[in-house]
Amino acid sequence: MFDPYTRPPQSARRITVLGGTGFVGHSLVHRLTDDGHRVKVLSRNREAHRDLLVHPSVEVVTTNVHNAEALAAEFEDVDVVINLVGILNEKGHKGEGFRKAHVEFTQRALDVARKTGVKRFLQMSALGAAIDAPSHYQRTKAEAENAVIASNGDIKVTVFRPSLIFGEGDSLTERFARLLARVPFAFPLACAETRFAPVYVKDVAEAYVRAMDDAGTFGKRYDLCGPDILTLHEIVEYVRKLQNRRRVIVPLPDFLAKLQAMVFEFVPGKPFSLDNYRSSSRDNICSGANGLHDFGIRPTPMDAVVPDYLTQRRPRRIYDRFRRNPRSTRFS
Repeated sequence: MFDPYTRPPQSARRITVLGGTGFVGHSLVHRLTDDGHRVKVLSRNREAHRDLLVHPSVEVVTTNVHNAEALAAEFEDVDVVINLVGILNEKGHKGEGFRKAHVEFTQRALDVARKTGVKRFLQMSALGAAIDAPSHYQRTKAEAENAVIASNGDIKVTVFRPSLIFGEGDSLTERFARLLARVPFAFPLACAETRFAPVYVKDVAEAYVRAMDDAGTFGKRYDLCGPDILTLHEIVEYVRKLQNRRRVIVPLPDFLAKLQAMVFEFVPGKPFSLDNYRSSSRDNICSGANGLHDFGIRPTPMDAVVPDYLTQRRPRRIYDRFRRNPRSTRFS
Protein backbone atom coordinates (compact mmCIF):
# COMPACT_ATOMS: atom_id res chain seq x y z
CA MET A 1 0.00 0.00 0.00
CA PHE A 2 1.24 3.50 -0.82
CA ASP A 3 2.31 5.41 2.28
CA PRO A 4 2.02 9.20 1.76
CA TYR A 5 4.56 9.78 4.52
CA THR A 6 7.33 7.63 3.06
CA ARG A 7 10.43 9.67 2.20
CA PRO A 8 14.04 8.90 1.27
CA PRO A 9 16.05 7.97 4.40
CA GLN A 10 17.93 10.77 6.16
CA SER A 11 21.08 10.46 8.22
CA ALA A 12 20.15 9.36 11.73
CA ARG A 13 19.84 12.10 14.34
CA ARG A 14 19.90 11.96 18.12
CA ILE A 15 16.72 13.74 19.16
CA THR A 16 15.33 14.70 22.57
CA VAL A 17 11.59 15.35 22.69
CA LEU A 18 10.09 17.44 25.48
CA GLY A 19 6.41 16.65 25.91
CA GLY A 20 6.86 13.47 23.91
CA THR A 21 4.45 11.41 25.99
CA GLY A 22 1.42 13.41 24.90
CA PHE A 23 -0.94 13.05 21.96
CA VAL A 24 1.22 14.80 19.35
CA GLY A 25 4.38 13.42 20.93
CA HIS A 26 3.40 9.80 20.39
CA SER A 27 2.73 10.40 16.71
CA LEU A 28 5.93 12.38 16.21
CA VAL A 29 8.15 9.92 18.09
CA HIS A 30 6.95 7.01 15.98
CA ARG A 31 7.38 9.04 12.80
CA LEU A 32 10.95 9.97 13.75
CA THR A 33 11.90 6.37 14.42
CA ASP A 34 10.47 5.39 11.04
CA ASP A 35 13.33 7.43 9.55
CA GLY A 36 15.90 5.69 11.72
CA HIS A 37 16.41 8.45 14.27
CA ARG A 38 17.26 7.72 17.91
CA VAL A 39 14.72 9.43 20.16
CA LYS A 40 14.92 10.27 23.85
CA VAL A 41 11.64 11.20 25.56
CA LEU A 42 11.77 12.98 28.91
CA SER A 43 9.04 12.15 31.40
CA ARG A 44 8.18 12.46 35.07
CA ASN A 45 7.33 8.74 35.15
CA ARG A 46 8.74 6.48 32.44
CA GLU A 47 6.76 3.44 33.63
CA ALA A 48 3.50 5.19 32.74
CA HIS A 49 4.41 5.04 29.04
CA ARG A 50 4.95 1.37 28.31
CA ASP A 51 3.91 1.71 24.69
CA LEU A 52 7.02 3.86 24.13
CA LEU A 53 9.30 1.75 26.32
CA VAL A 54 8.98 -1.29 24.06
CA HIS A 55 10.27 0.59 21.01
CA PRO A 56 13.95 -0.26 20.39
CA SER A 57 14.80 3.23 19.05
CA VAL A 58 13.11 5.13 21.89
CA GLU A 59 14.57 5.84 25.31
CA VAL A 60 12.15 7.13 27.94
CA VAL A 61 13.97 8.91 30.77
CA THR A 62 12.54 9.96 34.12
CA THR A 63 13.86 13.40 35.00
CA ASN A 64 12.88 16.82 36.33
CA VAL A 65 12.51 18.90 33.17
CA HIS A 66 12.16 22.06 35.24
CA ASN A 67 15.73 21.70 36.51
CA ALA A 68 18.39 23.14 34.20
CA GLU A 69 21.09 20.71 35.34
CA ALA A 70 18.82 17.72 34.77
CA LEU A 71 17.96 19.03 31.30
CA ALA A 72 21.62 19.57 30.48
CA ALA A 73 22.39 15.94 31.29
CA GLU A 74 19.76 14.81 28.77
CA PHE A 75 20.80 17.31 26.07
CA GLU A 76 24.42 16.15 25.96
CA ASP A 77 25.41 14.74 22.55
CA VAL A 78 21.93 15.53 21.16
CA ASP A 79 21.52 16.93 17.64
CA VAL A 80 17.92 18.14 17.85
CA VAL A 81 15.58 19.25 20.64
CA ILE A 82 11.84 19.32 19.98
CA ASN A 83 9.66 21.15 22.50
CA LEU A 84 6.01 20.06 22.51
CA VAL A 85 5.31 21.14 26.09
CA GLY A 86 2.08 23.04 26.58
CA ILE A 87 -1.01 23.23 28.79
CA LEU A 88 -4.59 24.19 27.98
CA ASN A 89 -5.47 25.07 31.57
CA GLU A 90 -3.64 26.08 34.71
CA LYS A 91 -4.28 25.36 38.36
CA GLY A 92 -4.80 29.02 39.18
CA HIS A 93 -6.55 31.81 37.34
CA LYS A 94 -3.92 34.54 36.86
CA GLY A 95 -1.81 33.17 34.03
CA GLU A 96 1.13 32.10 36.19
CA GLY A 97 0.77 28.44 35.23
CA PHE A 98 0.75 29.30 31.53
CA ARG A 99 3.81 31.50 31.95
CA LYS A 100 5.71 28.74 33.75
CA ALA A 101 4.81 26.03 31.21
CA HIS A 102 5.18 28.09 28.04
CA VAL A 103 7.54 31.02 28.54
CA GLU A 104 9.84 30.04 31.40
CA PHE A 105 10.16 26.40 30.37
CA THR A 106 10.88 27.28 26.74
CA GLN A 107 13.50 29.84 27.71
CA ARG A 108 15.17 27.33 30.03
CA ALA A 109 15.20 24.67 27.32
CA LEU A 110 16.68 27.14 24.82
CA ASP A 111 19.40 28.25 27.23
CA VAL A 112 20.37 24.67 28.07
CA ALA A 113 20.29 23.65 24.40
CA ARG A 114 22.63 26.49 23.50
CA LYS A 115 25.06 25.71 26.33
CA THR A 116 25.19 21.99 25.51
CA GLY A 117 25.82 22.55 21.81
CA VAL A 118 22.46 21.52 20.39
CA LYS A 119 22.24 22.78 16.81
CA ARG A 120 18.51 22.45 16.07
CA PHE A 121 15.43 23.45 18.09
CA LEU A 122 11.83 22.94 16.94
CA GLN A 123 8.99 24.52 18.89
CA MET A 124 5.29 23.74 19.13
CA SER A 125 3.17 26.88 19.40
CA ALA A 126 -0.47 27.43 18.45
CA LEU A 127 -2.42 29.17 15.74
CA GLY A 128 -3.83 32.35 17.22
CA ALA A 129 -0.85 32.95 19.50
CA ALA A 130 -0.30 36.71 19.69
CA ILE A 131 0.96 39.20 22.24
CA ASP A 132 -2.38 41.05 22.09
CA ALA A 133 -4.54 37.89 22.16
CA PRO A 134 -7.39 37.72 24.70
CA SER A 135 -6.21 34.62 26.62
CA HIS A 136 -3.23 33.82 28.82
CA TYR A 137 -2.73 30.66 26.77
CA GLN A 138 -2.35 32.54 23.49
CA ARG A 139 -0.25 35.37 24.89
CA THR A 140 2.25 33.07 26.62
CA LYS A 141 2.48 30.88 23.52
CA ALA A 142 3.35 34.04 21.56
CA GLU A 143 6.01 35.05 24.08
CA ALA A 144 7.58 31.61 23.82
CA GLU A 145 7.47 31.83 20.02
CA ASN A 146 9.25 35.16 20.04
CA ALA A 147 11.93 33.86 22.40
CA VAL A 148 12.58 30.92 20.09
CA ILE A 149 12.78 33.04 16.93
CA ALA A 150 15.08 35.53 18.68
CA SER A 151 17.45 32.65 19.48
CA ASN A 152 18.02 31.73 15.85
CA GLY A 153 21.76 31.86 15.25
CA ASP A 154 24.19 29.18 16.37
CA ILE A 155 21.10 27.15 17.18
CA LYS A 156 18.69 26.91 14.24
CA VAL A 157 15.03 27.19 15.16
CA THR A 158 11.63 26.61 13.59
CA VAL A 159 8.17 27.24 15.09
CA PHE A 160 4.93 25.43 14.22
CA ARG A 161 1.49 26.94 14.82
CA PRO A 162 -1.26 24.36 14.27
CA SER A 163 -5.00 24.87 14.50
CA LEU A 164 -6.96 22.28 16.50
CA ILE A 165 -5.31 18.88 16.05
CA PHE A 166 -7.37 15.74 15.49
CA GLY A 167 -6.51 12.05 15.42
CA GLU A 168 -6.99 8.92 17.47
CA GLY A 169 -6.59 9.83 21.14
CA ASP A 170 -7.18 13.56 20.60
CA SER A 171 -8.86 16.07 22.89
CA LEU A 172 -11.13 17.31 20.11
CA THR A 173 -13.25 14.64 18.42
CA GLU A 174 -12.87 12.03 21.16
CA ARG A 175 -13.54 14.58 23.88
CA PHE A 176 -16.78 15.69 22.28
CA ALA A 177 -17.74 12.06 21.66
CA ARG A 178 -17.43 11.40 25.40
CA LEU A 179 -19.35 14.54 26.32
CA LEU A 180 -22.16 13.75 23.88
CA ALA A 181 -22.47 10.29 25.39
CA ARG A 182 -22.99 11.75 28.86
CA VAL A 183 -25.72 14.32 28.21
CA PRO A 184 -29.30 13.00 27.98
CA PHE A 185 -30.78 15.26 25.32
CA ALA A 186 -29.52 18.81 24.80
CA PHE A 187 -25.84 19.68 24.47
CA PRO A 188 -25.08 23.34 25.33
CA LEU A 189 -22.15 24.57 23.25
CA ALA A 190 -20.13 27.72 23.92
CA CYS A 191 -18.40 29.62 21.10
CA ALA A 192 -20.34 27.55 18.58
CA GLU A 193 -19.71 29.85 15.62
CA THR A 194 -15.94 30.17 16.03
CA ARG A 195 -14.19 28.77 12.96
CA PHE A 196 -11.35 26.26 13.03
CA ALA A 197 -9.25 24.39 10.46
CA PRO A 198 -8.66 21.02 12.17
CA VAL A 199 -5.33 19.50 11.18
CA TYR A 200 -4.42 15.80 11.29
CA VAL A 201 -1.83 14.82 13.90
CA LYS A 202 0.21 12.79 11.39
CA ASP A 203 0.38 15.81 9.06
CA VAL A 204 1.74 17.89 11.95
CA ALA A 205 4.32 15.21 12.78
CA GLU A 206 5.34 15.01 9.13
CA ALA A 207 5.94 18.77 9.02
CA TYR A 208 8.40 18.45 11.90
CA VAL A 209 10.26 15.62 10.20
CA ARG A 210 10.54 17.43 6.86
CA ALA A 211 11.63 20.69 8.47
CA MET A 212 14.36 19.17 10.60
CA ASP A 213 17.12 19.15 7.97
CA ASP A 214 15.71 21.91 5.76
CA ALA A 215 17.82 25.08 6.04
CA GLY A 216 15.02 27.02 4.36
CA THR A 217 12.93 26.65 7.52
CA PHE A 218 15.48 28.16 9.90
CA GLY A 219 14.14 31.13 11.84
CA LYS A 220 10.62 30.75 10.43
CA ARG A 221 7.10 30.16 11.75
CA TYR A 222 4.60 27.88 10.00
CA ASP A 223 0.83 27.96 10.41
CA LEU A 224 -0.58 24.45 9.99
CA CYS A 225 -4.21 23.92 8.96
CA GLY A 226 -6.42 21.19 7.66
CA PRO A 227 -8.24 21.50 4.33
CA ASP A 228 -11.67 22.34 5.78
CA ILE A 229 -12.86 25.37 7.72
CA LEU A 230 -15.56 24.36 10.19
CA THR A 231 -17.37 26.08 13.02
CA LEU A 232 -17.21 24.40 16.40
CA HIS A 233 -20.91 23.67 15.97
CA GLU A 234 -20.19 21.84 12.71
CA ILE A 235 -17.39 19.82 14.33
CA VAL A 236 -19.59 18.69 17.22
CA GLU A 237 -22.48 17.94 14.86
CA TYR A 238 -20.13 15.85 12.73
CA VAL A 239 -19.11 13.80 15.78
CA ARG A 240 -22.75 13.43 16.83
CA LYS A 241 -23.75 12.05 13.43
CA LEU A 242 -20.81 9.65 13.33
CA GLN A 243 -21.89 8.16 16.64
CA ASN A 244 -25.59 8.30 15.79
CA ARG A 245 -26.42 10.19 18.98
CA ARG A 246 -29.87 11.70 19.33
CA ARG A 247 -28.78 14.97 20.82
CA VAL A 248 -29.75 18.55 20.14
CA ILE A 249 -26.75 20.86 20.03
CA VAL A 250 -27.73 24.20 21.53
CA PRO A 251 -25.39 27.12 20.70
CA LEU A 252 -25.11 29.38 23.73
CA PRO A 253 -25.30 33.16 23.40
CA ASP A 254 -22.12 34.90 24.41
CA PHE A 255 -23.21 35.89 27.92
CA LEU A 256 -24.28 32.31 28.72
CA ALA A 257 -21.07 30.92 27.22
CA LYS A 258 -19.07 33.19 29.51
CA LEU A 259 -21.23 32.23 32.49
CA GLN A 260 -20.68 28.54 31.70
CA ALA A 261 -16.92 29.15 31.63
CA MET A 262 -17.05 30.99 34.96
CA VAL A 263 -18.85 28.05 36.58
CA PHE A 264 -16.75 25.30 34.97
CA GLU A 265 -13.60 27.19 35.96
CA PHE A 266 -14.09 25.77 39.46
CA VAL A 267 -15.14 22.25 38.48
CA PRO A 268 -12.35 19.69 39.12
CA GLY A 269 -10.35 19.20 35.94
CA LYS A 270 -11.58 22.51 34.46
CA PRO A 271 -13.57 21.08 31.54
CA PHE A 272 -14.04 24.64 30.27
CA SER A 273 -12.40 27.75 31.70
CA LEU A 274 -12.55 31.48 31.17
CA ASP A 275 -9.20 31.27 29.44
CA ASN A 276 -10.58 28.58 27.10
CA TYR A 277 -13.55 30.83 26.41
CA ARG A 278 -11.28 33.75 25.55
CA SER A 279 -9.13 31.59 23.26
CA SER A 280 -12.24 30.32 21.50
CA SER A 281 -13.67 33.79 20.99
CA ARG A 282 -11.53 34.29 17.86
CA ASP A 283 -11.39 32.27 14.65
CA ASN A 284 -8.53 29.78 14.49
CA ILE A 285 -7.77 29.44 10.78
CA CYS A 286 -4.82 30.11 8.48
CA SER A 287 -5.17 33.71 7.34
CA GLY A 288 -2.15 33.37 5.07
CA ALA A 289 -0.29 30.40 3.64
CA ASN A 290 -0.85 26.93 5.04
CA GLY A 291 2.60 25.71 6.08
CA LEU A 292 1.77 22.11 5.20
CA HIS A 293 1.91 23.06 1.53
CA ASP A 294 5.45 24.41 2.01
CA PHE A 295 6.50 20.91 3.05
CA GLY A 296 4.71 19.21 0.18
CA ILE A 297 2.07 17.75 2.49
CA ARG A 298 -1.52 17.46 1.30
CA PRO A 299 -3.73 18.27 4.33
CA THR A 300 -5.83 15.32 5.44
CA PRO A 301 -9.58 15.96 5.85
CA MET A 302 -11.32 14.80 9.00
CA ASP A 303 -13.60 12.51 7.06
CA ALA A 304 -10.61 10.49 5.84
CA VAL A 305 -9.69 9.24 9.33
CA VAL A 306 -12.16 10.22 12.06
CA PRO A 307 -14.92 7.72 11.12
CA ASP A 308 -12.40 4.91 11.45
CA TYR A 309 -11.28 5.56 15.02
CA LEU A 310 -14.58 6.93 16.37
CA THR A 311 -16.76 4.09 15.13
CA GLN A 312 -14.94 0.98 13.90
CA ARG A 313 -12.08 0.68 16.35
CA ARG A 314 -13.67 1.03 19.78
CA PRO A 315 -12.82 -2.55 20.96
CA ARG A 316 -9.16 -2.14 19.98
CA ARG A 317 -8.96 1.32 21.56
CA ILE A 318 -10.29 -0.06 24.86
CA TYR A 319 -7.62 -2.77 24.79
CA ASP A 320 -4.91 -0.23 23.97
CA ARG A 321 -5.95 1.92 26.92
CA PHE A 322 -5.74 -1.10 29.24
CA ARG A 323 -2.35 -2.10 27.81
CA ARG A 324 -0.90 1.37 28.44
CA ASN A 325 -2.17 1.35 32.03
CA PRO A 326 -2.61 -2.28 33.15
CA ARG A 327 -3.65 -1.25 36.67
CA SER A 328 -6.78 0.36 35.31
CA THR A 329 -9.92 -1.76 34.99
CA ARG A 330 -12.15 1.07 33.84
CA PHE A 331 -13.48 0.38 30.35
CA SER A 332 -15.93 3.25 29.94
